[in-house]
Amino acid sequence: MINFLVVDKIIKDALIEDIPGEDISTNSVISENSISTVDLICKEEGIISGLKVFERVFHILGNVEVIFFKQDGDKIYPKDKIAIIKGNTRNILQGERVALNLLQRMSGVATLTSKYVKEIEHTNAKLLDTRKTTPNLKILEKYSVKVGGGHNHRFNLSDGIMLKDNHIAAAGGITNAVKLCRENSSFVRKIEVETENLDMVKEALHAKADIIMLDNMNLDTAKQAVEMIGDSAIIEFSGNVCLENIKSIAEIGVDFISVGALTHSAKILDLSMKNLRNI
Repeated sequence: MINFLVVDKIIKDALIEDIPGEDISTNSVISENSISTVDLICKEEGIISGLKVFERVFHILGNVEVIFFKQDGDKIYPKDKIAIIKGNTRNILQGERVALNLLQRMSGVATLTSKYVKEIEHTNAKLLDTRKTTPNLKILEKYSVKVGGGHNHRFNLSDGIMLKDNHIAAAGGITNAVKLCRENSSFVRKIEVETENLDMVKEALHAKADIIMLDNMNLDTAKQAVEMIGDSAIIEFSGNVCLENIKSIAEIGVDFISVGALTHSAKILDLSMKNLRNI
């Protein structure tokens, strides 16, 4: 579910950015009382995500209704009509770009995520996102990862303990880093440790880390690490994962695979508002 208390602020900030004064093009040629309808159409194949966010833009502007023919998670194809937007013409035109930008971004994340999920669906591995998100759009991007069939990792630094290379270096090693976490955080928190080689895996196991991340390991080393860990910890693989190699990674028996590209490199899904008609 999306928290619209957060989303409304994102939308309002975007509208202020796009309309700092007035929409001089629209206001010059469209009367205040003009009513129109326009179609939301798909221009390329993908997974749609963010329809309620799209609709919310027009609810905030007011006097616009959106009628959907699709729902989040649906596969869409070129020329599909996704929705009809009906209402005040000025508000439709003022909200068009913000609404499309958000919907295209979210649908792009969902579409790319679905491609990764398809590559590993024959295994027990689950696909995770990361915190490599667009600033202030994290809630929308992570929602879209779920729409595309993936799973969410941490939402923020308050959401879970992950000891990365710099944490480990600052603490003087994995053993002391884990010890300090157990002393200074709640017992309900799992502790994840990032490892880069087999010696670090051994140390993480000895320290009884709950989750061991295999970071940027080659496949042979990762296989050995999976055998060493067994059922002693949850295993996550991360680093240099792409569509071409994720299948091979999943097949070595890891529990989770995190992919930053889901949110930092997703191409938008091409959508458009066309065929405006005055009523």
